[in-house]
Amino acid sequence: MYKSIDEANEAVTAKIVKSQPFLVDVVPGKTVIPELKEHVLLHAGPPIAFQDMTGPMQGSCIGAILLEKWAPDEEAARKMLEEGRITFIPCHSVNAVGPMGGITSMNMPVLVVENREHGNRAYCIMNEGIGEVLRFGAYGLEVIKRLEWMGNVLAPVLSKALKLTDGGLNLNVIAARALTMGDEFHQRNIAASAVFMKEIMPYIVKSKPSQEDLESVTKFLADTDQFFLNIAMAMCKSVMDAARSITEGTIVTAMTRNGKDFGIRVSGLGDEWFTAPVNTPQGLFFTGYSQDDANPDMGDSAITETYGVGGMAMIAAPGVTRFVGAGGFNDALSTSNEMLEICIGQNPNFPIPTWDFEGICLGIDIRKVVETGITPVINTGIAHKQAGVGQVGAGTVRAPLECFVKAVEAMAKKKGII
Repeated sequence: MYKSIDEANEAVTAKIVKSQPFLVDVVPGKTVIPELKEHVLLHAGPPIAFQDMTGPMQGSCIGAILLEKWAPDEEAARKMLEEGRITFIPCHSVNAVGPMGGITSMNMPVLVVENREHGNRAYCIMNEGIGEVLRFGAYGLEVIKRLEWMGNVLAPVLSKALKLTDGGLNLNVIAARALTMGDEFHQRNIAASAVFMKEIMPYIVKSKPSQEDLESVTKFLADTDQFFLNIAMAMCKSVMDAARSITEGTIVTAMTRNGKDFGIRVSGLGDEWFTAPVNTPQGLFFTGYSQDDANPDMGDSAITETYGVGGMAMIAAPGVTRFVGAGGFNDALSTSNEMLEICIGQNPNFPIPTWDFEGICLGIDIRKVVETGITPVINTGIAHKQAGVGQVGAGTVRAPLECFVKAVEAMAKKKGII
């Protein structure tokens, strides 16, 4: 029992600062998440029914069913979904996170990140690369073949390589390096992905995969600038779940969205989700697309902002500000300075050179959000609202204030203030 909310918050943020996340394995989801069984799918965001999902998330569900061969074709897969024969569970409910739609099925490989300081683990599917991908709702033959290759080749190669390391890869070290190289771990991961490849390749070679597998894995990792994003998501999830073990305080431990609702969890309020309708990202669009094509906000990737990176650390990645339509260097500086106003401190483990070596934001406090009216900024890819079209741009989106107001009211009731 802590004497005050501030003292509890200090304990929460101490958990974050002391965390030691390591990437230790890549395995089929069903082997580490007991809830992942036949006819069960994980999804991003707070709980949601299939009929309430947007086009891209519904498309991802169809793709997962086809991948698992629970149905022979799209029509049969959609019928299963519409008849309620698929059980849905939020990724966050089973120590996992998922990008965009977040759809995860039993045989999809997941990255396994262990927080050595606390002893807990978190999971996330791997990044599929660019083009037509499941996370944006595509489910064509090319998508299914890539996912099968990831399960049959990429995951086993990475798993064997990680077993040759000294207990896995230290993600704090990789993240600290990449932060000084211009990444913010949501929209820009090119430095972290390169550092990851530099660290893992000697072990991949040492594990002696076939020449064909070595060439295909090397090319995929070299081509996939955002590969580290999913690792970062599992890293941040492992850290913030450890912070949730402090059952008091007002620090946000999860932010997520499902295309319908934005939800947050708070250290002192247990498993309860505080939700409000999502906003739609604003930003820059690829040629031929416009704001009218944008899907409402979705994905568990806002766990990165919860941790203090992504949009919170915009100043670390001035090179990405134009890509997300956020202006220039001064705009990035202004954004990070504003985000600091709603946090209780800064993480000394991750200094940002372009911020005069100040640490990343640490501990979003629901009280400060409500008091200032400033809501977290999230960097995000923008999906087309129709399934299968894919990413049509990149931008930023604000968390809705209503989530934080609800959480503050719940905390006030818990404390007997109202």
